[in-house]
Order: sequence, then structure tokens, then C-alpha cells
Amino acid sequence: MRALLIVNPNATSTTPAARDLLAHALSSRVRVTVAHTTHRDHAAELAQQAREDGVGLVIVHGGDGTVNEVINGLLGVPLPTSMRAVTIGAIPALAVVPGGSANVFARSLGIHPDPVAATNQLIDLLAARSRRTIGLGHCDNRWFTFNAGLGLDADVCQAIDAGRKDGGPVSATRYVRAAITAFFRNKRHDPKLTVEIPDHDQITGIHYAFVSNSSPWTYLNERPVHTNPGTSFDTGLGLFAMSTTRVLPSLRVSRQLLSQGSEPKSRKLFRVDDVPHIRITASEPIGLQMDGDYLGLRTEADFFATPAALEVIAPQAD
Repeated sequence: MRALLIVNPNATSTTPAARDLLAHALSSRVRVTVAHTTHRDHAAELAQQAREDGVGLVIVHGGDGTVNEVINGLLGVPLPTSMRAVTIGAIPALAVVPGGSANVFARSLGIHPDPVAATNQLIDLLAARSRRTIGLGHCDNRWFTFNAGLGLDADVCQAIDAGRKDGGPVSATRYVRAAITAFFRNKRHDPKLTVEIPDHDQITGIHYAFVSNSSPWTYLNERPVHTNPGTSFDTGLGLFAMSTTRVLPSLRVSRQLLSQGSEPKSRKLFRVDDVPHIRITASEPIGLQMDGDYLGLRTEADFFATPAALEVIAPQAD
């Protein structure tokens, strides 16, 4: 089988040694070609070409942003308002060897966070022909793999992106600092968001909303953050929407998010799992992020779940 290994050499934990080990190890299982990204959206361009060339497997060595680009290149632009499986022809399977800072998508699939251990795991998975088909979300003509959101998390992603451009290192501490800063900067602002979900009453007075396609929603180093524990790659989308920015209720919910086995609950929290469509409108422009990538300001966003969208090389779901 032909395979393309897409490497982001600028990703946080990508090193030449890990790349060379991965390429050498893969050569025992597949006919691998290595391509390095050189600019934004290059990974998407490489993935699209791989699909058109009939490559059977695309392996990504990079962070969540590179994975997102590759998936968008493989699948193309989502069909508007579509909740059906993708039907655009033969699509290569996807494998991921983490190379970023958070690596949420890979870890949610059960891939080891260490690149060397993940390389050995991938070789074993290929030998065992271990594959699974996962659902994805899409919004704003773009696919996302694990989460999206309007408001607080988008502000955090914008701050992290700005820091990357300044050459600052990305870490869990930096994410926490950015989240605290964004929270208190917007604390006294009026709520802007209204949420509509099929078979539910309209929800108004929302300050920020997280949309999940899997769980955990993210990681703080080794600690998973669960906004919607009932959401997975095999279900519809999950919504986590807060109607307060008061400190005490926010702290209580934050503690629940970090507690193993906890189901976040609050009178100021609206949370639902396994829904096919979420529409969020804003009274004035507000930030949108998908898979940790800040996409700019929006006044409306429609999120759709697409089941059985992509085949991945990964352990079977529990």
C-alpha cells in the first residue's frame, strides 16, 4: 500500500529524529513518501493530492492544526446542511503520530502522546489492520475533529495564535493564563448568544458555547477536560453553554470539568449530548474557533454532525 507521511517541521514536539524514526519504521509496512509542510494550508493541499493520486494511507506527524488541515484536504468542502456520511469517492485512511502541544484528536483516539511510543503503536496497528470509522463535525464550510466554540475558547485560541507568531512556546500553563485573562476581560459583558437545537426550546442569554465531537474536549498536560462526557466519535455533537460569568458558579463548573467521572451540572449551564445540528446566533460579532484554530468573528454558526465520515488507524473504541 502507498502511504504519504505529512510532517509539520514547526510543530511543538516534532523533531528530525522522531520524523526519521517514523519514516524508517513505516517503510517496513508501507511504501511511504515523506512531505514537509512549508506554509499554511499546505497540509490540506498535500492531502487532496494524495486522494487524487489514489494513495491508500495518509499519516500526519504534527499537531491538531495540521491534522485538521489534512482532513479538510481529504474530504473537501462539506455539503451545506448535510448530516449524511461523506460520499465523494475513495478517501485514504488517516493515521496520526502526535507532534503538537495538546494533540487532542490523537489522544482521543487512544494514540500514545509520545511520538516514539506512538510510532511503535502505529506499526502494531497496521500489522493488526486495526481501523475504525469515526464521525466528524462541520461548520462554516470546514470540518472539525474534536471541538469548536464561540466566545471564551475562541478568545483563548486567538491569544495562543498571536503568541505563536511572536515565537512564544505553547504550553498548558499558557492556555490557562490565556483563559483566565479572556474570562475576566469579558466578565462584565452582556451575553450575546442564542442557541437553537432540534426538539429543544431556544436558549437565550448565553455568554459562551463549546461544541464537542468527542471527549475529552481538551487536555491540560495529562489531565483530560470533559465538557460532554456522553459525546464521542460515534455520536452526534455535544453542547456546553454557560449563561453566567459570575466567578463562583464558574469555578464550581471548572472543578467538575477536571474531575474524573464527573458530569458537569449547574443551573447556569445548558448541556446536551448526541444532537445532529446546533445553530448559534450572536447579537454582535463574536470569535469562532475549530480544533484550536481561531477563524475570526461571526454573527451566526451552524454546526452539523456527520456520522461515519472518515476511516482512521486507531485502537477499537471501548
